[in-house]
Amino acid sequence: MSPTRALALFVVLLAPTASVAHSPGHVGVAVCAECHPAETARWRGSHHDLAMTEASEQTVLGDFTDARIEAHGVTSRFFRRDGGFYVDTEGPDGAIHTYRIDYTFGWWPLQQYLIAFPGGRLQPLGIAWDARAPEDGGQRWFHLYPDTPLTPEHPLHWTSRDQTWNHQCAECHSTGLRKGYDLAEDRYHTTWSEIDVACEACHGAGATHVAEARAVAAGPGQWSATKGLRVDLGDRDGGHWVIDPEHGLPRRTVARTAQRELDTCARCHARRGLIHEDPTPGQPLGQTHRLALLEPGRYHPDGQILDEVFVHGSFIQSRMYRHGVTCSDCHDPHDLQPRAPGNAVCARCHTATRYDAPAHHHHPAGSSGAACVACHMPQRRYMVIDERADHSLRIPRPDLSRTLGTPNACNQCHQDRDPAWAEAALARWYGTQPEERAPHFGEILHAGRHDPRAAEPRLLRLAANRDQPAIARASALDLLRGAPDPGRELTLRRLLDDPEPLVRAAALDALAGADAATLRALALPRLDDPVRAVRMIAARRVAPLAATPRDAAEARRLEQALDDYRATQLATAERPESHLNIGLLELDARRPEAAERAYRTALRLDPGFVPGYVNLADLQRALGRDAEAERTLRQGLAQRPEAATLHHALGLALIRQQRWPAAVEALGHAARLAPDNARHAYVLGLAQARAGEPETALATLRAAQRRHPEDRDLLVAIVDLARRHGEQQLALDYATKLQRLGPP
Repeated sequence: MSPTRALALFVVLLAPTASVAHSPGHVGVAVCAECHPAETARWRGSHHDLAMTEASEQTVLGDFTDARIEAHGVTSRFFRRDGGFYVDTEGPDGAIHTYRIDYTFGWWPLQQYLIAFPGGRLQPLGIAWDARAPEDGGQRWFHLYPDTPLTPEHPLHWTSRDQTWNHQCAECHSTGLRKGYDLAEDRYHTTWSEIDVACEACHGAGATHVAEARAVAAGPGQWSATKGLRVDLGDRDGGHWVIDPEHGLPRRTVARTAQRELDTCARCHARRGLIHEDPTPGQPLGQTHRLALLEPGRYHPDGQILDEVFVHGSFIQSRMYRHGVTCSDCHDPHDLQPRAPGNAVCARCHTATRYDAPAHHHHPAGSSGAACVACHMPQRRYMVIDERADHSLRIPRPDLSRTLGTPNACNQCHQDRDPAWAEAALARWYGTQPEERAPHFGEILHAGRHDPRAAEPRLLRLAANRDQPAIARASALDLLRGAPDPGRELTLRRLLDDPEPLVRAAALDALAGADAATLRALALPRLDDPVRAVRMIAARRVAPLAATPRDAAEARRLEQALDDYRATQLATAERPESHLNIGLLELDARRPEAAERAYRTALRLDPGFVPGYVNLADLQRALGRDAEAERTLRQGLAQRPEAATLHHALGLALIRQQRWPAAVEALGHAARLAPDNARHAYVLGLAQARAGEPETALATLRAAQRRHPEDRDLLVAIVDLARRHGEQQLALDYATKLQRLGPP
């Protein structure tokens, strides 16, 4: 610990802030076990069973015998006292406090620990226990963010709002959960029917099912069509998997149409955002959550996992998903283990003599390279030690590694070789040259990430291609958000009727900025979409119509849509981003007072929330309150002096006031804090020129252009500034560079 940091040792003893409160209709595992002992026995000890437990001798795995770990300048001590488990560690004020461990969180390969905080919050400690065997590097304490210097102000610090269990974790680690968040008080009263992921987390509340079972057992009662279950996860179509004799590949005898199992699993095994708090499983995912797309920073452009995105977004890219495979085809839903060990799980459908053989995998039998998952489900490590498999079940594409920079399974193992070596090996083994390989949607998404305007025709073709995964098609449209293009309207019109909700929602998002007539024609009808996630985006898009002439029926319809959108945001009312979104909605609806209230709520929840300050200041400026806008930005900088966005916004505010030296200073801070932001450098250069510093401005713009050689705005600014200040040759040189880029 830093010698300058204050030391304040005292014990924080708070009662556990989440509790048992049986949700309506829930009966509990003990009742389920009366009739389903085999399933319950398999579930006992599973990761679902141990997802969360009260801290006890039986459940705590970590070393609490005065064990210590130093991380980020802080020494934490784990110890026992009076039968409880405690830790001395850094609190939200930067001082050392003693905290009692209330709950364990997870089991293997790591276990975290939850600590009660004021306001009903539970916070997961940033130091976890490595539950693996010693020979695998386990049985030790480790920090979850070892390479990120964390102070109490950092959003990843264990005491921060971003780490609060009630919002981030609770929904998927307990059964019958009610978050119980009170916005006015900014506190939780979270309850559950069972502390872990139990039977009714997947099957739904069981009271009616149990009542029917007991009536049948007692005599005259009889089962209803669904046996009293709100969620029927069984296949009722008679379909099963067979090997097609024509091509030797597996196929399902009946095409799968029901997605209830996948949607139930996806509620937790997906990167998604909550839009409606409803504990009933089995609904389409879009009724309660919005799935994250293949966005930069989360996925590689070809859809391989990058950030912690879990499983669902990968699996729905796969051919197996497209042909009807579901989670329980490979995993036992009760013990969560594969249906068979090793390659045998794949051989349940893919003939072992054809695929589990050196003639197919070209590796020694029994070696790690001969494992199906090694090539088709490569793993990536999260939370330092947790290896998770990519479930897109793809064929390795080293050719894409060469052209897109994406990983491939071959070179993840053979790290001493390059993609060209792997391409040549595949060509020898399978006779397919790289140029003969089918085009991949990743090539289009990669182009769209770099220059969406140039890639727009290809992105639109991908979005319209129903042979491609829906998540890839929606991601293509997501890259086109921004300036509306009338040329897209015909394609978007078709996609708004697409059978895939992800595509419909993304098509609506692509209408951002469209005129009132387009919104009435295209977005307004989608307010009746059967999926809430689509209706939510439709409501967001039609908000500007609330400020236009309309009849009474349309006015009522719009108000209901705006109310529904606000409700989706208030499902996560504890998050400042939700109130920012409400503020943007109100601004589009020309309700500045409501927008300001929403922005101020966001800042009340998180005084360091940079977008709240930027948007509030922009609103104040639009209302002619320039002095207030400047004060707002300076208040934000007092909270977040390292925020380049705030310095940039302050610089723009000072430009509007013609305070050029002060503007250049603020914009210079922004450019230094975010050197890769071309826009910051562009505006700084223009301000320097306007402040009478043309040579400095040219140096700024040219340095930025070297980092961003295809940025047209930088090139145009350099040409114009050089020409106006008599540097004709320099202007000609950069005009030539601009010409080489071709038409915009």
